[in-house]
Amino acid sequence: MNEKTTHFGFQDVPESEKAGRVRGVFGSVASKYDVMNDAMSLGIHRIWKDAMMDWLAPRAGQRLLDVAGGTGDIAYRFLRRAGRGHATVLDLTEPMLIEGRKRAEADQMAASLDWVVGDAMALPFEDSTFDVYTISFGIRNVTRPEAALAEAFRVLRPGGRLMVLEFSQIPSPLMQKVYDLYSFNIIPRLGQMIANDRDSYQYLVESIRRFPDQERFLQMVRDAGFENVGYRNLSMGIACLHSGWKI
Repeated sequence: MNEKTTHFGFQDVPESEKAGRVRGVFGSVASKYDVMNDAMSLGIHRIWKDAMMDWLAPRAGQRLLDVAGGTGDIAYRFLRRAGRGHATVLDLTEPMLIEGRKRAEADQMAASLDWVVGDAMALPFEDSTFDVYTISFGIRNVTRPEAALAEAFRVLRPGGRLMVLEFSQIPSPLMQKVYDLYSFNIIPRLGQMIANDRDSYQYLVESIRRFPDQERFLQMVRDAGFENVGYRNLSMGIACLHSGWKI
């Protein structure tokens, strides 16, 4: 029987290969990942992540699972907003987690943080463990996003909140064309200059175009069992926040 395929950028690859390829991409760029985020988005990713925290409104004592959490950007923001709480950062790529532990905030927040190497489609946690599940610019890299959403639902406690920050689609065809010109011409070049890795950033640009648009992804969140679902476009839809609750 032929193995099912999935997309890796604009390529179709066997599902069994995608995780290894994604691990290769992020292992390659880990040391320059945060610098590249600033360069690619002109620093706007910070505003998007702050908007995520505004909508999430972290509360003292909450337990966060940040999947594909990489260098801990979301976890650190969450803990600062909550005042006290606990964050578990899970990522497929250990070099990304190692970079996160090197950050200035790591020592002062060490007691409130766990770093776990793991797969979004098979989380190593008990049911109903976390109050909040976040995934930022990561779900489009998961082999089967619907499996990741099902796992999110499983590990959230009743009353728990899902929030996904991901690149999306601009409703205006003209603006989308301008954005495409920037993405395909500038971002891989920045990757070459800053991270010495053009191919990884070519993949990241392609993966954005293959990801479902706002309404299709909203339906996927709903299909996973979440209720009170909704989304908010950021920067005209270049990025989008999706939210849902486990009721």
